[in-house]
Amino acid sequence: MQISSEDLSRHLGSALKPLYVIHGDAPLLAIEAADMLRSAAREAGYSEREVFVAEQHFKWEALREAAQSLSLFASRRIIDLRIPSGKPGTDGSQALQDYAARLPVDVLTIVTLPKLDRTAQKSQWFTALAREGVVITADDVPRNALPRWISGRLQRQAQSATPDTLEFLADRCEGNLLAAFQEIRKLALLYPAGELSFEQVKDAVMDVARYDIFKLSEAMLGGNAARFAHILDGLRAEGTATPLVLWALSEDARTLGRVLRNLQLGSQPANALRDARVWGPRQELIGAAARRLRLPIVERALLHAARVDKTIKGLRSGDVWDELLQFGLRFAR
Repeated sequence: MQISSEDLSRHLGSALKPLYVIHGDAPLLAIEAADMLRSAAREAGYSEREVFVAEQHFKWEALREAAQSLSLFASRRIIDLRIPSGKPGTDGSQALQDYAARLPVDVLTIVTLPKLDRTAQKSQWFTALAREGVVITADDVPRNALPRWISGRLQRQAQSATPDTLEFLADRCEGNLLAAFQEIRKLALLYPAGELSFEQVKDAVMDVARYDIFKLSEAMLGGNAARFAHILDGLRAEGTATPLVLWALSEDARTLGRVLRNLQLGSQPANALRDARVWGPRQELIGAAARRLRLPIVERALLHAARVDKTIKGLRSGDVWDELLQFGLRFAR
């Protein structure tokens, strides 16, 4: 069984399972999920807890011994196993498979991992854990889902906000979920229950977004001019190297150009994306941009990129950041 961290509270309405595996790239959500499991376990009578951190040179025999030993103080125990690298190694892989095959009685096991790629999720040890337990994904909240996530967190503290205010909050906290959580908690301390006004939120919330070059490309390809300008300003304030910004934007523009050329030659959209080596979640983003834009726009953008490159190298006068802004706005059509 696999559930998201947001669905865990609903899942815990029924009986606890003997094994839970938490993995994802959002530390806040992973910590909350583990805390929720431990709280539910304490209420169910699991009064003793053993923590194992499987780092380099970890002795996997300790896990086997803990599973087989009888507690002197409690009939029900929690075994909290953390694998920070997400790579248990050969010995660990076998130990986890053996452990999953013979789950100890009256023991709740929580295995915490970082975000695992597809290869790791298909490994024998992870497959064995997933088959016998519940996998909880604690993935970061994407920008388009962030307003709804913030709204849900506000509801927990009996507060609400208008869609525009939620969008404002999302812009200020994008890419920094822990800071978003802290800002939301601050609103509970500052204001009473009920609907928050835009001015209240604006006065209370700092700009704690983490600016990401790949999110900049996402805004550009999505044609979101306001978000593109906001992220670009943040990258500039953080002192991000302009050659790196130009490289990321121009690479995506070149990829989009290859897809559009393939479409012009008669390829089906799926084949056009595959031949341009566009995989995974980027297929939806590049595909949507290809439906919205035409090849001449991309070709002119790439000529503009060459001029920006000369400006960065001092071979042409101009404001590099302004040129980067103009480059991105070409796609907001």
